[in-house]
Amino acid sequence: MILVTGATGNVGSEVLKFLTENGQPVRGLVRSPRSLPGGAEAAVGNLDDAASLKAAARGARGVFLLGGYADMPDALAVFHEAGVEHVALLSSRSVVGGQESNAVTGMHMAAERAVRDSGLAWTFVRASGFMSNTLQWVPQLQAGDVVREPFADVPIAAIDPHDIAAVAATALTENGHEGQAYAVTGPGALLPADRLRILARLLGRELRLEALPDDVAREEMSRTTPAKYVDAFFRYFAEGEFDDSAVTTTVRDVTGKEPRTFADWAEAHAEAFRA
Repeated sequence: MILVTGATGNVGSEVLKFLTENGQPVRGLVRSPRSLPGGAEAAVGNLDDAASLKAAARGARGVFLLGGYADMPDALAVFHEAGVEHVALLSSRSVVGGQESNAVTGMHMAAERAVRDSGLAWTFVRASGFMSNTLQWVPQLQAGDVVREPFADVPIAAIDPHDIAAVAATALTENGHEGQAYAVTGPGALLPADRLRILARLLGRELRLEALPDDVAREEMSRTTPAKYVDAFFRYFAEGEFDDSAVTTTVRDVTGKEPRTFADWAEAHAEAFRA
């Protein structure tokens, strides 16, 4: 049995799908009772409440784990006591050479440290930016043909969450991945304008990108995002603290399949942009 935390999220739902389609017994951790696809069992629990994880962890030999939770050491202790053998942690490649004073990098560093200290076998899946972040454009595209975007001159080797999931699920179901830290990316680095051109062709629309000046971007991001995370993204992409453009071959190396392109991802999610 594999326990998948964040079972309804961008990556967790893909891990759940990958495992069920490959005949693996799966249990998905959810915050409230619900049905899960593919016949996966649902278990109610919260990573910030370690006691709530005991039933979910019972009988699990592997866990796909999200980072960033305040009670991670206690959650990992529950997994250890339940007999879990291996954890695949979703992390970020910003941890390599990163600064712990950066709120996002520090969050992932703390999560990796907690997993290392847990006594469990581990695999870190250090992802680049998600292609699914492009869904943030949906309200703007519903309102018109202009997308206003910060950090418009920053290329990112964005990855389809499907490919993150494939690497994590492979690590949990095949031997030889314990103690590995995998940096996973998409097949190429794209600017926001590149992604928008691909969407424009797919949707048959004339779309235009408007680059937000840093001061305007900071003001707008601060309306919905805590200041420490706004600062973290500006450190990454305005001050150059983290380069997320380098492409790796890890998805192919681990899964034997090429990572999906942004055009692949966009076509699979086209209805979200047409709504």
